[in-house]
Amino acid sequence: MWEQFITILPELNKSFLETLIMVGIGLIVALVVGLPLGLLLFVTDRNLFLENKWVKGIAGVVVNLVRSVPFIILLVFLFPFTNYLLGTTTGPVAASVALSVAAIPFYARIVESSARDIDRGVIEAAIACGASPWLIIKDIIFPEIKSGLISGLTITAISLIGYSAMAGAIGGGGIGDLAIRYGYYRYDNFVMFTTVILLIVMVQVVQYVGDFVAKSVKKS
Repeated sequence: MWEQFITILPELNKSFLETLIMVGIGLIVALVVGLPLGLLLFVTDRNLFLENKWVKGIAGVVVNLVRSVPFIILLVFLFPFTNYLLGTTTGPVAASVALSVAAIPFYARIVESSARDIDRGVIEAAIACGASPWLIIKDIIFPEIKSGLISGLTITAISLIGYSAMAGAIGGGGIGDLAIRYGYYRYDNFVMFTTVILLIVMVQVVQYVGDFVAKSVKKS
């Protein structure tokens, strides 16, 4: 068993790195695009300072449309766009396109949900004092939901780890690709068990770090 582990170690390291690339790119895009989108969904809601039913409605429909498509179908659906954008549909970077598209609405809804927990009275008091929308977002909403944002990012990262394994089944690389090539096609149960254990460890580490950072931010 130890010799078998040494044999697959180079492939395991490569697959682990590819998974980190896919999840890392997806998380960055989710944070850069999903965070503002989630705040937009919140501040344009009814009885809030940037109420706009058209913006809220259109953004909500787009978010729901993307979230309603199963990831494996979304991955295949985005092949033409991925090929146009990167010139290839295989590899971790190509797979990260679909991962990013899936992560944006997922994280946006988490951001919106976190913002809904804020006491509306605090926002109304800020409006009464003449605070600008940007000031309310920066100094009231964002500090109140920091812990929720980190927890949401943790949930998104764990979901992306699962999605990345699916992406490996159709050429995305990563741990999922290794499990399919060795564990399924070659009936190598040792590799299959190893990849499952590695995915479990990754999820546990991400969850622990995310919870620790979220609690630290909440106390500060």
